[in-house]
Amino acid sequence: MDSVLVSVGLPAALAIIMLGLGLSLTIDDFRRIGRAPRPVLIALGAQVLLLPLVCFGLVTLLDLEPLLAVGMMLLAASPGGTTANLFSHLFHGDVALNITLTAVNSVIAVVTLPLVVNLAVTHFDPAGADDIGLQLGKSLQVFAIVLVPVAIGMLVRRASRSFAERADKPVRIASAVVLALVITGALLAERENLREYFADIGIVVTLFCVCSLALGYALPRAAGVAERQALASAFEVGIHNSTLAIAVAVSVLDNETLAVPAAVYGVLMFPLALAAGFLLTRGRDRSEAPTSA
Repeated sequence: MDSVLVSVGLPAALAIIMLGLGLSLTIDDFRRIGRAPRPVLIALGAQVLLLPLVCFGLVTLLDLEPLLAVGMMLLAASPGGTTANLFSHLFHGDVALNITLTAVNSVIAVVTLPLVVNLAVTHFDPAGADDIGLQLGKSLQVFAIVLVPVAIGMLVRRASRSFAERADKPVRIASAVVLALVITGALLAERENLREYFADIGIVVTLFCVCSLALGYALPRAAGVAERQALASAFEVGIHNSTLAIAVAVSVLDNETLAVPAAVYGVLMFPLALAAGFLLTRGRDRSEAPTSA
C-alpha cells in the first residue's frame, strides 16, 4: 500500500472520524446506559459477542484463506462508526442511541479487538503469525488511535459547545471524504489482486453485513425494544468502522492483506445498508416523533 497512505492518510482519516465522534459526545451519553439499559445492552451483546461468532462461522464454512479469515475477524471486532449515525438519521432511527452505542463500543473495542484478533491468529495460524498478533505495545497503539481523538473532541465540546456544534457538519463531511479516500486507496493498492479478492471474500463480506444488519434489528425487536431504537441498533451493529480495521491492519499490524476484507466491506456496506433501511422502514409513518434512548 502506498507509503503516504500508510504514514499520513490512514492516521489522519481515523483521527478525523474519531474526533468527529468526540465532538458529538457528552458524559451523559455514557450515563444513558443506566437510565435505559436494555436497548444498549442488547446491541452491545450482538456487537461484542454474536458478531465475532457469526463471522467465525462464515469464514470457517466458506474455508477462507487464513490471512483473509483473520482480516474478517478484525472487521467483526471493530466497533460501529459515525456512518451508522448517518444512516440512522436518514431512516429516522434513534440517533441518540447510536451515539451512545458508538461511544461505549469504541471504548470496549480497545480490549475486545486485540482479544478477537489474537484468538483468530492462534486458530487460523496464517503465515507470519508471530508478527500479526496484537501484543501489549500494539494494543496500546489501538488505544491511542481510537480513544485519544475522541477524548480531544469531548474536551473541545465541553469547552465550547457552540464551536463543537458548528464544527460537527464540516467534520462529518471530512470524515466521509477521507473514508472514501482510504477505502479507494486500499483497493487501488491491491488492484492486481482485486478481482481475486472480491471472488474470495465478496460473498463472505456480503453475508456478514446482511447477518449483522438483521441481528441488529431482530434481537431488539424480539426483546420488545421500540422500532426506532431497533432501527438504530440495526445500523450500529450492521455498519462497522472499516477505517479503524484498515488502520489496525496496515499501520499497527503492517499487513496489507488483512485490510482487504475491511476495504471490500467499506464498498459493499453502503448499498446493503441502504437496502436494509428501505426494507425495514417500508410503509412506516416517518412523521412519528422519535423516541429518546
